Amino acid sequence: MTEQLWIVLVIVVLYMAVLAGISVVVRRSSRTSEGFASGGRVFPAALIGFLLMSEFIGTSATLGTAQQAYTTGISAAWNVLALAIGFVLFSVFVAKKYKALGENTISGALARTYGEGVRTATSLTMTCALLIVAVAIYASGGAILATLLGIDHVWATILVGVLATLYVVVGGMRSVVYTNLLHAIMKLAAVAVLAGIGLSRVGGIDELRAALPAANFSVVGVGWAQIFAWLIAGVGAIFATQYVVQAVTTVRDPERAQRAGFYAALMLVPFGLLAAVVGMVSAVLYPDIDSIDALPALAVDIDPLLTGLVMCGLVGAILGSIAALIIGSATLLLKDFYRPYFNRDGDDRKDLVFLRVATFVAGVLPIVLALLAKDVLAVTFLAKSLRAALAVLIVLMFYKPGYGSSRAAMWSILAALVATTGWFLVGDPFGVDNAYIAVATPLVIMTVAHLFRRRPAPVEAT
Repeated sequence: MTEQLWIVLVIVVLYMAVLAGISVVVRRSSRTSEGFASGGRVFPAALIGFLLMSEFIGTSATLGTAQQAYTTGISAAWNVLALAIGFVLFSVFVAKKYKALGENTISGALARTYGEGVRTATSLTMTCALLIVAVAIYASGGAILATLLGIDHVWATILVGVLATLYVVVGGMRSVVYTNLLHAIMKLAAVAVLAGIGLSRVGGIDELRAALPAANFSVVGVGWAQIFAWLIAGVGAIFATQYVVQAVTTVRDPERAQRAGFYAALMLVPFGLLAAVVGMVSAVLYPDIDSIDALPALAVDIDPLLTGLVMCGLVGAILGSIAALIIGSATLLLKDFYRPYFNRDGDDRKDLVFLRVATFVAGVLPIVLALLAKDVLAVTFLAKSLRAALAVLIVLMFYKPGYGSSRAAMWSILAALVATTGWFLVGDPFGVDNAYIAVATPLVIMTVAHLFRRRPAPVEAT
């Protein structure tokens, strides 16, 4: 093992030790099921803003944006900018409403308007979506680790999955909140370092422009259809993601819930632009590599101390997102499946045991599928599309609760799950992105139900 690799490993091990220390220190808050799932206290809006930003910027978004920018240029940043727009809209329209509702699961919120059938359908869709994102994060994290450490991709992916899962099982939600503050800082620092070094090596912006096609500098280079699809999927994902709701309910009041979303949006904008620049400079410096290696190739070609910093940022990207994904999945399984059917007496000790087991299973299960994933950005996008279908019902729930019917709401969720996934698997026929299918399906079903539902017979005058 070379001296440079040892330096990188030591830096990463020290970073992991700091994370482990945080998890152990805050473990007291994870001795009850509610403390494990919510952190056991309220948190400042700025801290939750860092958490939300960190949750959405995993290795799939980091690596995927650089991968897309390697071929299409700066417009790949829309993949992340769409999330920033989503958080602004979330803050303006629904953040206060979620906090005032007092529910920390999306399924519970929708069940209040549409009934228990919708609760089950929502949990099923949300769990599938979160685990799909976990697949993409493990796949991209494994690719990064394999490149940086020079180890087999399979073992790198397994190592990423196991470490991320154990990290969450120990500390619960409170450790996720505190460590994600550190993760967010490290991720921003990592992409800033890589973008700065890359631009310096190609000779600056002017030389980058000369080396790449003019289309790579168009803000709409990927096409309006793709940009709108990213916007629909990104906005929908934020409106209807379990761990977003879980996070905003940990602040003190609705106004702070709203501010948390604005803070997250503010940090996402520079991150998306910097990640796209990394992909573009890699296209000039390493023209013959696979696009998925755009970021890792530059990361291993710099000073080992800086490589260690970048590696810590990427570790943060993996752990920050995975933590939110699997704890969100476990919370849904607890509230919507375990408690109603297997723990009706409300034994908190049993709930806590189930939460830890469910967290472990939700973390380990996607590892196998991650070994087969190729296009991490497309896989992540599918998960966003599935959540966009739920976002339609959430908007209707808050602003038009009488539209459609409870039965139509349940069937629209299940139909959107099948239709969106099927459309993705057959390659988005006719150039129609699966995000449009995800949004159109519940809209059509709820509209048809609203138009044809039975109205009460008029009362005759006497």
